[in-house]
Amino acid sequence: MILTVTLNTALDITYRVRKLRPHASHRVDEMTERPGGKGLNVARVLAALGHEVTVTGFVGGVTGRALRERLAQTPDVVDALVPVSGATRRTIAVADATTGDTTQLNEPGPQITPAEWAGFQETYEVLLRSCSAVALCGSLPPGVPVGAYAQLVRAARALAVPVLLDTSGEPLRRGIAARPDIVKPNADELAELTGSHDPSQATRDARRRGAHAVVASLGPQGLLARTPEGDWRAAPLRPVRGNPTGAGDSAVAGLLSGLVEHLPWPDRLARSVALSAATVLSPAAGEFDQQAYEELLPRVSVANQPTAA
Repeated sequence: MILTVTLNTALDITYRVRKLRPHASHRVDEMTERPGGKGLNVARVLAALGHEVTVTGFVGGVTGRALRERLAQTPDVVDALVPVSGATRRTIAVADATTGDTTQLNEPGPQITPAEWAGFQETYEVLLRSCSAVALCGSLPPGVPVGAYAQLVRAARALAVPVLLDTSGEPLRRGIAARPDIVKPNADELAELTGSHDPSQATRDARRRGAHAVVASLGPQGLLARTPEGDWRAAPLRPVRGNPTGAGDSAVAGLLSGLVEHLPWPDRLARSVALSAATVLSPAAGEFDQQAYEELLPRVSVANQPTAA
C-alpha cells in the first residue's frame, strides 16, 4: 500500500469559460468538482496505475463532507482522513478555452488545533507500519507547525519507509533537512529554497541540504533529476497545451510508483513526464488521458546529464 498525505485537502472546483476577461461577468460553460489537494491528486493517478493507495490528512465541515462523498466514488483509494472542527478549503480554477490558460484561487484551509495535530500524528504512525512508500504533499493549513513535514519525514525514516516530499517555502526548507528520499520542487520553489535560478546548480544545492534525490519540475521542459545513481534530464518531444493543474502531482505519482516497482531512474522519469503531459491534456486535476499517456511514454527523451562537483 502507498500512503499519500494531504494536510490541506481541498474541494477542487473547475469553471470553464469561453474567454476570461477582467472586470466582466462570465457564463460558465462547464463546472467540475473533485476531491483535491496535491496528495489526493497523486492518489487518484496511483490508483489508475494499479496501485493500492490510502489517503490521509485533515478534513472538516460541509466542504469536507462533499470531498469524502466524492472520494468514496474513487476506485482503489482508501479514505483514512482525520476529521477536524474547521472547514476544508476550496480551490477555484477558471480555465480559459480561448487561450488554454488557467487562473487558480486557493483558500487557506481550516485552523488546526494542537490536539488535532497530535491526533493526526498518531494516525500517521499507525498507517506507516503497513505502507511501502509515503508522499507528503502540499501546503500546511493554519495551526500546523512549520516543521511538520520534517517530523513526518523522520517518522517514516525511523520505520525505513521511503518518503517523497512535495511542498514549498519554509516547510520544504525544514523538511529537506530531515533527509527525505526524494523531493520534487518546481523551478520557482527550487529557486526560493537555494537562491539559484539555474536549475542545474539549484538541484545540486538542494541535494547538499539533505535530500537523497532531487527531481525538479521545469514545466513544459520536463524534469531534471539529481540522484545517487546519476543525473538525468527528461522531457517530452514537444510541449503540450491544456490545463496544467495537477500535472506536477501526476509526476509525483510516476516517481512514487516507479520507486515501489523498483524501476531504474530513467524509466521512472519517463513515466513521470508522460503522466504529467497526459494530465495537461485531461479536463480535471488528478486525472490523466490514458491514451495520450500510452502514446507519449515511448516518446519521452531521457538523457544523462554531466555530473558536476
